[in-house]
Amino acid sequence: MNMAHRWLKAPQNEPVRSGEKMRCMGSANPLMLFSRDLKLRSLILSSLLTILSTSGALAQQADHYIAMSNTAMSVTGDVWLDDFSIKFENGESLEFSDLVADHFSVDGRNVPASVYRVKEPGDPELQNGNQLCGAGDVTFVASWADGSESTAIAVFNGKRAPRSSNEMCALYTYEDPK
Repeated sequence: MNMAHRWLKAPQNEPVRSGEKMRCMGSANPLMLFSRDLKLRSLILSSLLTILSTSGALAQQADHYIAMSNTAMSVTGDVWLDDFSIKFENGESLEFSDLVADHFSVDGRNVPASVYRVKEPGDPELQNGNQLCGAGDVTFVASWADGSESTAIAVFNGKRAPRSSNEMCALYTYEDPK
């Protein structure tokens, strides 16, 4: 018996009706099977690539904040901030390792904020030769809404996550993204 062809018959308790044809499984054109399998694999791969490229594009969309305070204009210029890093106008950046707090004390009141730990602490040289902190490596960055349509970004150089604005080494104010 040729194993390449397996005949499919009606179940044993049901007789084959007259005029009913038996189907041969395994006799399909191998090229058609390969083509169908290739199309399915291509569709799956295409879908995965679309998902990955979309999520990558979303992850790269940092918010652009326009320098508003004299300090921000003199030191940082505009910044681009997201949950992964802060990038300064001159191209320098600090990457974050994790979000350590979602509230923060500003002038004695508790406000919603994002406090990030800096992955590799540093005090980058920014606009006009100024440094971000000027008093040691920046270890934490915090941001919060600072009034109508503005955001405050503070930097810290302590070993422990800051709990209030009293611990900052510098404060910068920016216009919110439009």
